[in-house]
Amino acid sequence: MKLNYKRTILVGFAFFLISAFWQAYDATIALTLTNKFGMSQGWSGVVMALDNILALFMLPLFGTLSDKHKSRSGRRTPFIRFGTIVAAVALIALSFADVMQLKQLDAVAAIDDPAALSTLYDSQAGKTLSTPDGDAFILGADEDARTIDVSKEQFVTILSTDTATVVDPDNNREKEISPYAQYVVPTRQAYAADCTAANPGPLVLFISILLVLLVAMATFRSPAVALMPDVTVKPLRSKANAVINLMGTAGGILVLVLGMIFGTSAVKNSLMNYTLYFGVIAAIMVGALVTFLLTVKEPQWAAQMQSDSIRYGVEDAVSAEETGEKRKLSGPEMRSLILILLSVALWYFGYNAVTSKYSVYAPNVLQKNYNTTMLIAQGAAIIAYLPAGIVASKIGRRKTILAGVLMLTTAFGAAAMMTASSPDLVMNVLFALAGIGWATINVNSFPMVVEMSSGADVGKYTGFYYTASMAAQTITPMLSGFLMDQMGMTVLFPYAAIFAALAFVTMFLVKHGDAKPEAKIGLEALDND
Repeated sequence: MKLNYKRTILVGFAFFLISAFWQAYDATIALTLTNKFGMSQGWSGVVMALDNILALFMLPLFGTLSDKHKSRSGRRTPFIRFGTIVAAVALIALSFADVMQLKQLDAVAAIDDPAALSTLYDSQAGKTLSTPDGDAFILGADEDARTIDVSKEQFVTILSTDTATVVDPDNNREKEISPYAQYVVPTRQAYAADCTAANPGPLVLFISILLVLLVAMATFRSPAVALMPDVTVKPLRSKANAVINLMGTAGGILVLVLGMIFGTSAVKNSLMNYTLYFGVIAAIMVGALVTFLLTVKEPQWAAQMQSDSIRYGVEDAVSAEETGEKRKLSGPEMRSLILILLSVALWYFGYNAVTSKYSVYAPNVLQKNYNTTMLIAQGAAIIAYLPAGIVASKIGRRKTILAGVLMLTTAFGAAAMMTASSPDLVMNVLFALAGIGWATINVNSFPMVVEMSSGADVGKYTGFYYTASMAAQTITPMLSGFLMDQMGMTVLFPYAAIFAALAFVTMFLVKHGDAKPEAKIGLEALDND
């Protein structure tokens, strides 16, 4: 049987716009909370975790609701249409709250203006502030031997220097610092916090709109992902999921390019106005939605999938796909489902810990730039998506996933032994291996979950899958961070390797979730069509 790649790509536009949004969200919201509202890293982390917390119960809820929904445009399309429109409007509205806060920061809006820096200094003079690496400094007073005194003249002129040498109070040794990052950033954030405390209205509005935005995104994520199995015969879902992942990656890359064009990560743009940027992202989301609505014929494609499944033996003639009844899992099937979901949680515990903490680990433990290795991992994953789906169609999803988990465990285990003197090439190879392993796992795990569903409850099972992954992504940054604080940063990769190894054990025990063997005759027949 041959996958209809054009149809799958069109279905993938829903995931394209989802990934585009989350790339923009991750790149800007945390910076906005800390730079413009003066929120601490801890509290901004709590706000950034809201989407994962909401997802724990909203994704299964709306997946199940979409299973039961009936309309002329299908079960999933109404949720995708409604959620995208509300999210796009809310994203633009979010920029208005952002602008309100910027008006409070007018005095320091030009971060490279000496007059603005002078205002910053005067507003925080005499305060002890903490730098990102844990040092403390005082503006205009030498009160403590462990602090670094900064005069107004020094503060105003440090932007002309990329690096400077200071004496570390902890060990009386000289060290290089970035003056802007060490002094201006924490001072500006303290000023922003004072402004927010004086008038919390913009922050309240920002968080309120953000909640609406996150709820809107949660309403259609499960329905959007569940649409692929709705229109794809079961044995081809791994290949189709590879295409869907590539569409999501394309959305993320597009927003990354836009971020480079707008300079969202540039230091000089720390207090930039996001109105135009958010407007472009909203336009991309709406454009992808329009493409989806004009080209995707959900009811017809779902009906065709059902008839093909019955005709070629993938489903029985009287099946849940036609009757709308939910298939009850047997005891062994239920055990396999639980083991798959446990495996999903375990490998996300390992992988997400690395992706969320490596930017801290690399410069402090390996003394290396983290961007290159992360890009290599992502690039390797992109290349591996389609081959992973093809391999699974030949040897089975379970075996393919086990190979991917083994690659992930090996990469993390070997990375634990790397030091600052290790060659960059070795770490790059290990991250490429991890990227391939992750793609192999990611492409095939979701199809294994929905393999055990019927057409009547694909959305519900999609929600199960995302609940397992989101629960892990919510907990593991905090757990791994706590262990790194208590045991040292070098615990990161052993932590990740252990969870990946545990996922291998649980996946090894899975007995269900591969394509039905009896469907092979039908597939061979379709190959000859």
